[in-house]
Amino acid sequence: MVSLGRIARSIFGSANDRRIKATRTRVAAINALERELEQLSDEDLRARTEIFKKEYAEGKSLDDLLIPAFATVREASKRVLGMRHFDVQLIGGMVLHESAIAEMRTGEGKTLVATLPVYLNALAGKGVHVVTVNDYLASRDAEMMARIYGFLGLSTGVIVHGLDDEQRKAAYNCDITYATNNELGFDYLRDNMKYERAQMVQRDHFYAIVDEVDSILIDEARTPLIISGPLEDRSEMYNTVDAFVVKLAPEQYEIDEKQKTATFTEEGTEIVENMLRDAGLLKGESLYDIENVAMVHHVNNALKAHHLFQRDKDYIVRNDEIVIIDEFTGRMMPGRRYSEGLHQALEAKEHVQIQPENQTLASITFQNYFRMYEKLGGMTGTAETEAEEFADIYGLGVVQVPTNLPVQRIDEDDEVYRTVEEKFQAIAVEIKDAHAKGQPILVGTTSIEKSEYLAEFLRKGGLSNFEILNARHHEREAQIVAQAGKPGAITIATNMAGRGTDIQLGGNAEMRIEEELGDMEPGPERDRREAEIRADVQRMKQAAIAAGGLYVLATERHESRRIDNQLRGRSGRQGDPGRSKFYLSLQDDLMRIFGSDRMDAMLTKLGLKEGEAIIHPWINKALEKAQRKVEARNYDIRKNLLKYDNVMNDQRKVVFEQRLELMDGTNLSETTAEMRRETIDEMVARYIPEHAYAEKWDIEGLTEDVRKHLNLDLPIADWAKEEGIAEDDIHQRITQAAEAAAKDRAERFGPEVMTYVERSVLLQTLDHLWREHLVNLDHLRSVVGFRGYAQRDPLNEYKSEAFELFQAMLGNLRQLVTGQLMRVELVREAADAPPLQAPTMHGHHVDPQTGEDDFGEGAAPVAASAEERNPSDPQSWGHVGRNEPCPCGSGKKFKHCHGAFV
Repeated sequence: MVSLGRIARSIFGSANDRRIKATRTRVAAINALERELEQLSDEDLRARTEIFKKEYAEGKSLDDLLIPAFATVREASKRVLGMRHFDVQLIGGMVLHESAIAEMRTGEGKTLVATLPVYLNALAGKGVHVVTVNDYLASRDAEMMARIYGFLGLSTGVIVHGLDDEQRKAAYNCDITYATNNELGFDYLRDNMKYERAQMVQRDHFYAIVDEVDSILIDEARTPLIISGPLEDRSEMYNTVDAFVVKLAPEQYEIDEKQKTATFTEEGTEIVENMLRDAGLLKGESLYDIENVAMVHHVNNALKAHHLFQRDKDYIVRNDEIVIIDEFTGRMMPGRRYSEGLHQALEAKEHVQIQPENQTLASITFQNYFRMYEKLGGMTGTAETEAEEFADIYGLGVVQVPTNLPVQRIDEDDEVYRTVEEKFQAIAVEIKDAHAKGQPILVGTTSIEKSEYLAEFLRKGGLSNFEILNARHHEREAQIVAQAGKPGAITIATNMAGRGTDIQLGGNAEMRIEEELGDMEPGPERDRREAEIRADVQRMKQAAIAAGGLYVLATERHESRRIDNQLRGRSGRQGDPGRSKFYLSLQDDLMRIFGSDRMDAMLTKLGLKEGEAIIHPWINKALEKAQRKVEARNYDIRKNLLKYDNVMNDQRKVVFEQRLELMDGTNLSETTAEMRRETIDEMVARYIPEHAYAEKWDIEGLTEDVRKHLNLDLPIADWAKEEGIAEDDIHQRITQAAEAAAKDRAERFGPEVMTYVERSVLLQTLDHLWREHLVNLDHLRSVVGFRGYAQRDPLNEYKSEAFELFQAMLGNLRQLVTGQLMRVELVREAADAPPLQAPTMHGHHVDPQTGEDDFGEGAAPVAASAEERNPSDPQSWGHVGRNEPCPCGSGKKFKHCHGAFV
């Protein structure tokens, strides 16, 4: 029976079809301007930018300017890059401008699409951010697209790792800024740890376009960005706990691979408690007493390290260090660390040197960072499967933009084998057959280990001319992926490797020219060689098309359909032919975790022989169902994380806004006076309860607190003996004495010096208490889940207690600031002192599920000495000041030479 929904869609079209249809009128209007703009000179075309800016300033909206602005960008692109935006690219640009996600297939030119809304929104003069997943793509896209923006009179900056604050500020002040998601988040956190507004690098968050939006806002959304500073060394404790966990028998703990959890049984808990008690590491009677929260965390980490993390799969040991292997890309990630003590637990397990932990100084999730933008757009090849999450969390709709040419790729049914060995044998045979007929092959694997395993199979089968793409730099990845479309090329890649670079059939002519002729001087000989390369690429493209186009052969299903779709989408770009197939075994992680035992027994019963595969659309549907389950679970995890992070985010906003007010305030005496008055109110109320008789007053305690917090030695005991003395009288006398002492200080040292000291004390004290508060919230969050056993909602408990902790922090702030300002001995030189500097900071990007830190960032780069600098090797220069002579020897300032912004 046909559903009513299907009938309605066949008559009216889907919601996506209707949205695409609504853009066609504006596309036609842009096309109608093309002939007119072609007649303009370069100067006249460039002058349109100032005309648009003036019209915007006079009240026109960006929507009003969309048609002429898009037409202008298209014409500029034709003149500068020789690329004309397709109609579907104009549609993609409109979707991005309308704060939605444009789902466009691989090879449809998303980088060029972004230039349309970027230019339009840059006319507002508030700065536009284009966000990419790595430094290489940020630099590459900025370099290419800045030619269009520069032609039209707009400035472009790029933010990559290793820039100093001056360089960052210059890049953010450009009309358009290309940057990675990590750099943007860390700059925001660092800015909110600065002590002067002039030290901050970012402007307001107006409009951002996020490339590979699913990767950044979904895959990395549950991963907080953390700025941290070093703590004391606790390596001995990790080694002790590790030695205890090794002694446990399998029945004394439970491992859940699906949920990635490790817990002790009742017997295991008792044994661990006894061992900790004997070692003097247990406080109180039970491991789960509140004072043992940190110890529970450490023993659980040790258990996870031994039973959930496998050497050479999740990490490797190299040079006496634990090096993480990225589960999505299969790349080794030197310098990156698991957080919350898990990396130290692995170091203890492998008996390598244990590095000290860090204390959180500031943190934010990408979910909350990107929701700060007034407008947000995104583009990717795969977003529809996560449309619900994009809508719920970010308010972003997903629009599937049609391809410029029809897709000709053939997606075949999965082949399922009983064992991994049988599966890889079948894959090796398939690769050999495709290679023999000259078909380019991209083999997708889920880890480095499986890449090497397959490579060994191929070598045994007589194939050795293949590329293995993993654990390399992005630039090298791009070169390999760009040439993966040559006839007969075999590229074994982890699923996400080389994302951002198209696989063009026959190879990428531009990259070949750069690689082969990069050092050749312009002239007839170079032109001849270029023509030869282009002709060769065209010949190989025809050979690859004749062999069936790119064959994407996947060795396993990922737990996310999106990652499978990304891999599959590598083939069939721009109407090219192509083919894709997934090879699975019942021993694969996804199949094993989701109950393949029954299927194995059934297949054996049905007489499935060794080396035979089962192929049926029902298998595909069953796998998709399993993937949907995992996706739903991961969405719930991210949604739950956001609920908790929203509590911290509300407090973070208050603290960061307060810091800005303090930095901008020229006269902070009223703020400190209010704190002083509230501190006195609290003290008097604590020791002289309302309506209490005089004999119930704690005069001794009040006198001591006045001495401690106000630095005043007052005869309060004598006042209390006066006949008829009331609580208000004592309160008034303390206040008057405190005001007089504060006034005396201010008059002696003048308003300028006083303001400097007040700002310094306020900011440093607030930062110190905020860091302590973050630690308290982390501890609260790690134990609040146990409230569920008492039939109480952990989230509500967290909200309530987090609010109480925040109120207590503000109370401490008032007391500490008042105490310091009433004690501080001011000196005239304070006004000329250097500006306050933030503490040593390291950046981390931590996955709360795996504890993985996939972004290890040290302090700012140090300048190398002149002797250490090699003029021809920029890597040896270290940090170079913007106004220093460029180390390359050109005689120009660094900012006008190698340090120039795009």
